[in-house]
Amino acid sequence: MGPIIAVVNQKGGVGKTATVANLAWGFSMAGHSCLAVDLDPQGSLTLSFGFDPDAQTGHTIYEAMVLPPDHPQHHPMDPLPVETTGLWLVPANLDLAAAELDLNAQAAREFALKRALQSVSLPVDFVVIDCPPTLGILTINALAAADAVLIPVGTNYLSLRGLQLLLRSIQGVRAQINPALTILGLVGTMYDRRIAHHHDVMQQLRRLFPPQGIRVFEAVIARSVRFEEAAMTGTPVVAYAPGIPGAVGYQQLVQEVLALYGV
Repeated sequence: MGPIIAVVNQKGGVGKTATVANLAWGFSMAGHSCLAVDLDPQGSLTLSFGFDPDAQTGHTIYEAMVLPPDHPQHHPMDPLPVETTGLWLVPANLDLAAAELDLNAQAAREFALKRALQSVSLPVDFVVIDCPPTLGILTINALAAADAVLIPVGTNYLSLRGLQLLLRSIQGVRAQINPALTILGLVGTMYDRRIAHHHDVMQQLRRLFPPQGIRVFEAVIARSVRFEEAAMTGTPVVAYAPGIPGAVGYQQLVQEVLALYGV
């Protein structure tokens, strides 16, 4: 199994799911197999790839990760093939909302996802994890299992303010749970070039974080109604409307990430 990238931000509405969907699809279109993991009880990534979360009960991340091995409904991860070649999905639904309570009874509960991923037999080049908009046990599991963190940052003041809390949480996980965890970088999302404030936030990101050793990707993801349209069709925007600025931004992000891994 190749590098595991957790896409994390405790703030909602910053494009985490779109980032995972388009990154995973982009990897596969570039010839690199990818496993996308939906770790959000809302099942938005599952919907984004055209699957009904409610129809996946019995075959989700919940049964593979949260239920203990001696539970009659536990099973190893059995990813679903997505439409494009070389892309698989581990789906999620509202059953995952019980994870906080159910994992309390397990030893080393922060490593439940890492253990579940070890059951995957697919020889994938990348794993990309869509995390919920919280810093709870599910996100901690993603950070414990990941090699690197990719952080989508909405280009607004509140997103910038919340970023420091997330970075402190990542430092805590690195110190106590996963010393090998790195920050792959920050990517600006929900960007509207007509709004001066958005430009100012991007400038702030580029001024503040590279001196701290935190990469800010050159790719910037422009806001567009096409993202919602794409989600309704079960196809990421890089395939649904590849020519719009937001899709071009994700195409650039894919190339930047691949270059970092030397592939």
